[in-house]
Amino acid sequence: MRHIFLIFILICLCQSPQPALGENKKPDSEARLNKKEVMNEAYRRFWNQNVQNKIDQDIERYRKADAVVRLKGLAEGTEVKIEQVSHDFLFGGNIFLFGDCGSFEKNKRYEETFGTLFNAATIPFYWKTLEPEEGKPRYEAGSSYEYRRPPTDPVVDFCESKGINMNGHAIIYGMRKWGHPVWMPDERKKMEVYFEKHIRELAKRYHGRLQRWDVVNEPTDQANRGIMPDNYTFKSFLWAIKYFPDSVKFNINDSDMHWDMSFYRRYLEIVRNLTDRGIKIDNVGMQMHIFNPEESRRIASGADILTPEKIYERLDYMSGAEKPLHVSEVTVSAPDDTEEGKAIQAEIAKNLYRLWFSHPNVMGITWWNVVDGGAAPGEPSVSGIYDKELNCKPVYHILDKLINKEWKTNTVLKISNDETVRFRGFKGRYIVSWKDKNGNQQQAEFDLKNDGDGIQTF
Repeated sequence: MRHIFLIFILICLCQSPQPALGENKKPDSEARLNKKEVMNEAYRRFWNQNVQNKIDQDIERYRKADAVVRLKGLAEGTEVKIEQVSHDFLFGGNIFLFGDCGSFEKNKRYEETFGTLFNAATIPFYWKTLEPEEGKPRYEAGSSYEYRRPPTDPVVDFCESKGINMNGHAIIYGMRKWGHPVWMPDERKKMEVYFEKHIRELAKRYHGRLQRWDVVNEPTDQANRGIMPDNYTFKSFLWAIKYFPDSVKFNINDSDMHWDMSFYRRYLEIVRNLTDRGIKIDNVGMQMHIFNPEESRRIASGADILTPEKIYERLDYMSGAEKPLHVSEVTVSAPDDTEEGKAIQAEIAKNLYRLWFSHPNVMGITWWNVVDGGAAPGEPSVSGIYDKELNCKPVYHILDKLINKEWKTNTVLKISNDETVRFRGFKGRYIVSWKDKNGNQQQAEFDLKNDGDGIQTF
């Protein structure tokens, strides 16, 4: 966005069918995907036509609503343009590489992802790197550099300017090794004072600017958490409730869809215990990380991993919390950097996103590492939707097709004899445009969330 021309180029490069930076064409892997040659027959049996039909039916049932647009004074047959401009469902990514992609052009491509593909962003507030020196937090632009941990103020400003829904991740991390500054004392009671102070300061600085916060991240594995205040999860939520405005939504985040049901039983028990004690939990986070590239290859070969049956089982079980579910951290590693490997990544992601989007209790999905090579140490380097040069990978095109084409409603309808147009559309915000009886262009906006929502002019 240095110049208008550059903005135009950056935006257009990721729009299908235009090639991305450094790409001459869409990879041949997309053609092979259509032929289903990159996935084994055993994989396709898991994701068979009956499963796909159920997904389609559930998307139609749970992600759409019937709209009614009444435009008084319009003659029968007048054309009305219906354009969906945003989703009610949250499609997000972590924004951990903000300003750190290596060049002006790459940084701008990265930024354009938010608002073009994703309508939500997870912002890193890991206390360990947010305040490496006591009393000197890294909020402001120009703060000391930390990999994958940009100063938070510029990221919040950017997301606010683009209308991006923000999730602060995380106020308190359940495992001290990853979450807390090295200067934190080793005494439980003393730690409590710092915990409350930290939560109070975040609430004072950001108030209601971030729509959501992961108040506590990964509290379930208590055996490996290190020294923490007694009952810290309950107390952290209490302090968040005390200091943040009521408009802010509070999340708890844990689990992985790979893990066995014994972990989920413990996780659900923790969530229920907190809510029974009066704690406000608005969303329950569920993670899904394919960190091992070899695991993706095994999935493509038909291994009994992350099958529809297992994913439904975990989603349905955690729906017992009676809270919306956020698929909060998604890693789908490609088996390798070949075209076939990228195609496998895209096919796995397509089926997972479709199933998650179809489930009535899922409110959002967040891709974790947006760029290859941008993961935490020890995590895979080929799990991005972009390669290291910020070229769109096949998985980008798959998600773009789902989010911006298949799952958006755009149409032109004609007014009936009762001055009404009716349609069933994906839930979100709409702009309706028409010409009045004098030939003047008119438009109005509305949010479609429930059957019957729409516009009525007088």
